[in-house]
Amino acid sequence: MASYRTLDDLEVAGKRILVRVDFNVPMKDGEVTDATRIERALPTIQELSKKGAKVLLLSHFGRPKGTADPEMSLKPVAKALEKLLGGKVEFAEDCIGDLAKKTVKNMLDGDVAVLENTRFHAGEEANDQAFAKALAENGDVYVNDAFSAAHRAHASTEAIARLLPSAAGRAMERELDYLKAALSEPVRPMMAIVGGAKVSTKIELLLNLVGKANILVVGGGMANTFLFATGTSVGKSLCEPDLADTAREIIAQAKTSGCEIILPTDVVVAKEFKEGADREVVAADAVKADDMILDLGPETVDTIAEKIEGAKTVVWNGPLGAFEIKPFDTATVEAARFAAKQVQDAGLVAVAGGGDTVAALAAASVENDFTYVSTAGGAFLEWLEGKTLPGVAALEASAG
Repeated sequence: MASYRTLDDLEVAGKRILVRVDFNVPMKDGEVTDATRIERALPTIQELSKKGAKVLLLSHFGRPKGTADPEMSLKPVAKALEKLLGGKVEFAEDCIGDLAKKTVKNMLDGDVAVLENTRFHAGEEANDQAFAKALAENGDVYVNDAFSAAHRAHASTEAIARLLPSAAGRAMERELDYLKAALSEPVRPMMAIVGGAKVSTKIELLLNLVGKANILVVGGGMANTFLFATGTSVGKSLCEPDLADTAREIIAQAKTSGCEIILPTDVVVAKEFKEGADREVVAADAVKADDMILDLGPETVDTIAEKIEGAKTVVWNGPLGAFEIKPFDTATVEAARFAAKQVQDAGLVAVAGGGDTVAALAAASVENDFTYVSTAGGAFLEWLEGKTLPGVAALEASAG
């Protein structure tokens, strides 16, 4: 049973439903260039509208630092939503006060409105109670459908959930269900694949995962720091020597908790970091002083594939090599495609997230073939680190 209410627990007909969405989408020349986050909110918006609710959408956009900035208005986003819904979407010039109240007053059951950027008010990021109360005045019920903003204790994600009857929207519910299946209650063996440039950005994540996963693959630039920590020369490769003790601590904790760590046994090296650079595959312990490790080698990729084949659950965050420059995307692409195939053929539960991860899976053309791909970024990482997310905790507190 979920520890929070969902749309199934609400009577919404004729009520004003304040829905926190994440419409912080890429824009260029006043046009939305990637509507993925808007599309993920559509099931909640459409369900509430069909059930006769007045649907009022709250979101931040950019970093206006508590003042109204026309460059960061949600008005163009409301237009993009209108196209996706195929029906009229109202727009309120403010998210609180008379301008918001006027829009809400004129709404009929089933209508949808976007309220202006919550960050136009300093009270939003301060999680200010007075601002949260001003937001709550326009609603009878609060629904949070923005997991990607749930790691922030802001007025529209945290404080407001304690002022109104609250529930998770469909996107939030789906995200929490998959993350629970992948990390909190995984079918085992559970495997974590962690890549990316630096250990320093993922220390808490790695320390949490070695206590939860049966297998941990360390790839990307951070693998170089682990190799260095085990006494292996990494040449001119990206490395954080000052974190060697941290890497050794993670290895020691993995042994204690029975988590097998997979480090590269062979690597792809080059003298320079550029597309099409001369490269060769060498054993991980045969890197020359002027070599840069830029990808995992085929033997290591085969090992990862073998471990994926034996796993029931895979959690993936971060590319395995310098995937943005070909051909150093090879390990990431091959491993991602193998994991996607196991999802289709063997019922593997594969959950991935993080900005670079989403881009890497898209480069491998498998972003739609994993069990679930989170676009939440910071919230996804904090969940993997085992942290309590304020927006989720507030929903659980509201459920009582």
